[in-house]
Amino acid sequence: MSTEDADRATSMRTSLCGRVGTDDVEERVRLCGWVARRREHGEHLAFIDLRDHTGLVQCVVDGAVDVRSEYVISVEGVVKRRPEGTVNDKLATGEIEIHDCTVEVLAAAEPPPVSVDDRVEADESVRLRYRYLDLRRPHMQRNMRIRSTINSSLRRAMERHGFCEVETPLLWSPTPEGAREFAVPSRLQRGSFYVLPQSPQLAKQLLMVGGLDRYYQIARCLRDEDPRADRQFEFTQLDLEASFVGQDDIIEIVSDAVADASEAVTGKRPDSVERMTWTDALNRFGTDKPDLRFGMELIDLSAVFEGTGVRAFSAPVVKAIVLAEGGTLGRGRIDALVDRAMGLGAAGLAWFRIGEGEGGGLSLESPLAAHLSDTERDGLLAATGATAGDLVLVVAAEHRLACTVLGNLRVHLGGQAVGDGPHRFVWVVEFPMFEGLDDEGHPIAAHHPFTMPHPDDVALLGTDPLSARSQSYDLVLNGWELGSGSVRIHRADIQSAVFRALGISVEDAEARFGFLLGAFRYGAPPHAGFAVGLDRLVAIFCGEENIREVIAFPKTQSGSDPLTGAPKALADSALKELGIRTVVPEK
Repeated sequence: MSTEDADRATSMRTSLCGRVGTDDVEERVRLCGWVARRREHGEHLAFIDLRDHTGLVQCVVDGAVDVRSEYVISVEGVVKRRPEGTVNDKLATGEIEIHDCTVEVLAAAEPPPVSVDDRVEADESVRLRYRYLDLRRPHMQRNMRIRSTINSSLRRAMERHGFCEVETPLLWSPTPEGAREFAVPSRLQRGSFYVLPQSPQLAKQLLMVGGLDRYYQIARCLRDEDPRADRQFEFTQLDLEASFVGQDDIIEIVSDAVADASEAVTGKRPDSVERMTWTDALNRFGTDKPDLRFGMELIDLSAVFEGTGVRAFSAPVVKAIVLAEGGTLGRGRIDALVDRAMGLGAAGLAWFRIGEGEGGGLSLESPLAAHLSDTERDGLLAATGATAGDLVLVVAAEHRLACTVLGNLRVHLGGQAVGDGPHRFVWVVEFPMFEGLDDEGHPIAAHHPFTMPHPDDVALLGTDPLSARSQSYDLVLNGWELGSGSVRIHRADIQSAVFRALGISVEDAEARFGFLLGAFRYGAPPHAGFAVGLDRLVAIFCGEENIREVIAFPKTQSGSDPLTGAPKALADSALKELGIRTVVPEK
């Protein structure tokens, strides 16, 4: 028996089903698990495939035994090599089987309403209704254990970097982070509410004031936002904050931690993580969540069409992407791309099929081809580097719109499943400090109001705030944002300047953030932090497109829980005790 098996031996079992092997031949073992299959061989011989989280092992039982699928049983017997010609190469235990078996039924089971076999895919609503059965599937067992492996590797990395694990409150005060919060009524102070934290943001900054220096936790966070493939009401993140550090320090620490996680799961440590500014990401990939696993970068054609007489290209910015060998796309597919671009806000989508021209040159096939000057035609071909058989797609619009539309088309045409292929991490830095204006003309914080502006842009807070950059940074993996962080404001003069830019008065700031600002008056160290979305990280390493597949008990897209029936109405007596009266919405 291996050391791993011995460590897991208990009074009820000596080994695990998937760990028994040829080294154990002629040893007597005791196994526990679920009956995966039972096959009769004549009247007095049965084969039972016994399953636990490590895998299957075949047990040969003499005599009648009354067990069926998903019965929980204990089997004691002797490990034997399988007879010649009966070895199962698809099974880790396929060279051996258990003989001279004594079977004890530990718990009977009704026929399961959902398959626990990966070969049969059940409807998701049924899977979630019987999640405790769905979790028995090898696929789900694998996902849950990969999640555990990642959590363990991240904890070890944090401890190696000198971080202290601290639990922050789940009952908190409303925070200014933008997303809707779940409210919790107070029984002792009727009419007042706690909220469940969107993140431990303010609490961890208070820990820095408290001298904890380096904090982390595997934190549970909650946001009342519509669920989708990469978002749930409740989620988990590796949350961290450190004092006397800057942006580069946090990036180095987090890069090391996620590299540990990658190595723990895949056995391979990723190369150094690329870094690019938000502006570069938008210009090159049309998004602040660039997927670096494939090319098709955006190309600027603004200079080519400067002063053009083609109305379709008369816009501040003209951008393009090249779909290699895309010239074979039919007109129906191209029209669908045009509709998609217009649905994203573009006035249209110009396209050019690249063909073989006379004398070995290249030709353009497009409704707009005849309207281009020779200079524009040659400039388009030179700038894009397109060759015969390619398809060039062009959007002319305001800068942000042109980039985002083509960025969407880039992923639509060239993207792949988020978990497929290599794991390409990238840091995106120097995000805008503000994003647009509110109804009153005040800038809207792109991150949160405690984000430190870029040192070169502090003066812009009072003159041109929308041009100011921040010291915030995102970590992206295969086109999914894994998390965000920033250097925090710890100086009163800069914090006041940011509040003024946001239109937050001194009185309002005190009312909303008084407990944090008050703490800062007693000596706040320079500090910065980050949070890694664990559900997304695990989903990518598990090859899943939906984080529900890596969460033990997730909610559906509508926010319901088919297993427990939540959310449910509270009893009148409970509402009365809380001082709450519900209003039934009109149909």
